[in-house]
Amino acid sequence: MYGSTREKPAPARGAGQHLLLVVGEPDIAELLSTTLELAGYRITVVGSGAEALALLAERRFDLLVVDATLPDMEGLGRDRPTVTDRPPVLLLMVCESLDRLVPELGLGERDYVTKPFRVAEVLARVQVLLRGPGLRRARAGALGYRDLVLDDTLCEARRGTRALDLTPAEYRLLRHLLVNAHRVLSKEQIGRYVWGDHRGDNAIEQLVSRLRRKVDRDAPVLIHTRRGFGYWLGGADAGS
Repeated sequence: MYGSTREKPAPARGAGQHLLLVVGEPDIAELLSTTLELAGYRITVVGSGAEALALLAERRFDLLVVDATLPDMEGLGRDRPTVTDRPPVLLLMVCESLDRLVPELGLGERDYVTKPFRVAEVLARVQVLLRGPGLRRARAGALGYRDLVLDDTLCEARRGTRALDLTPAEYRLLRHLLVNAHRVLSKEQIGRYVWGDHRGDNAIEQLVSRLRRKVDRDAPVLIHTRRGFGYWLGGADAGS
């Protein structure tokens, strides 16, 4: 189930930003366009990568929501010589393709939700991509928060001058925390992002503990626990 428009939170999230939906399934396109319009966004819908590429060459969009399972999506990849403006992208993925996300998420401008998705999660990811609270672009290909830098081009992370030797799962977790800085992520959300499913509380706790030992060896502490809710990344004075 993809949920319904009744799942949406209070609809004052958007500020008239123009979103391009690239979705081939009419029912999903209608659900997303209706929900996002009610949330305050302007929406244009196309059903193929070719149509999206043509529109991107003509006008500016603030964000793309793209069904990555469409057969002609390669044209929206990195080789887009006619497109000068590259808005952030929210990908609608299937779990079987998650292993291709790193490093192809690229440049800190993409995120994803897995199909079937929850409408509330789509709204939250759109808001993060558009506003990026607490997140800064350290340089091309990198994300950063204070002295913590994650480089998607090389799949490397550093805290100050110290390199962090991260496993693929730790890297994906750190990236998820960075993109959602100052936002509490539940164990279920973390499990779905890192592994494509929920591995159980103990597996999440062990993964977060290993990442903390590497990231928070230096002060200030950046990874925090919100008991009963989940984990978040940010300065201790910025928690919510």
